[in-house]
Amino acid sequence: MIQWWQAILLGIVEGLSEFLPISSTGHLTVVEKLFKYPIDDAGVTAFTAIIQVGAILAAVLYFRRDIVRLAVGWFRGLFSKEARTNVDYRLGWGVIVGTIPIAIVGLTLQKAIEGPLRNLWIVAAALILWSVVLWFADRASAQSAPRGTPRGEESMTIMDALILGVWQCVALIPGVSRSGATISGGLFRGIDRVTATRWSFFLGIPALLAAGGFQAVKASKSIHDTVGWGATAIGTVVAFVVAYASIAWLLRFVAHNRFTAFVIYRVIAGLAVVGLLVGGVVTAR
Repeated sequence: MIQWWQAILLGIVEGLSEFLPISSTGHLTVVEKLFKYPIDDAGVTAFTAIIQVGAILAAVLYFRRDIVRLAVGWFRGLFSKEARTNVDYRLGWGVIVGTIPIAIVGLTLQKAIEGPLRNLWIVAAALILWSVVLWFADRASAQSAPRGTPRGEESMTIMDALILGVWQCVALIPGVSRSGATISGGLFRGIDRVTATRWSFFLGIPALLAAGGFQAVKASKSIHDTVGWGATAIGTVVAFVVAYASIAWLLRFVAHNRFTAFVIYRVIAGLAVVGLLVGGVVTAR
């Protein structure tokens, strides 16, 4: 059983790392290993997915006006030709289409994601290697400035959303980071940092809500037997509170700063995981 103080710590880790481009699953996997939990256990895997729902609910609350706006615009467009000219109708379809890739890939590779891929050597490699991708994406976005202003949300197309959805699939590898993958894809598409970051939230909301709900139903007995619903509830609530603050901070940060700090942090974190593995402090599985 996960102790209450461990659930609080794991909730803080989830809330801080879910939306920053540093990989929440990677960080949770490392901390769970430090607590000596079997990371390929069905209950532990479900716990990780469910407390992510707390962070996602924070995003729903934070972006509630945008969500309602896109939903209303999309619904009106279904019945009105005039409403289909509204950008919200197109963006609503973008969220739907952009969510399809990760739904297909996630269900197809579910066993690998919950088993072999939850390996700390993979986490360490992904943390370090994806920092290179994020660095190049950030530079590509900065270099586009002389040729023209990066694109904002109103210029987003359904194809943009689909491509970002494909990028999001890479984050099924622990250590890559869902937001880091989606943001990188957006920057390579010439989308500005704030818009790319906002869309990492929009595409993550349906994907992670579905994943958490699925795990809650599928692994309810495992959670009861090996983790405890009380600890799961505590972790989810803590993740919600911390994530809400993280979202507000991140959007302010990316409006005025590049992603260099996150690139450096990812490399340091990856090397730290390698050190833990080589030193025998934790095992890979």
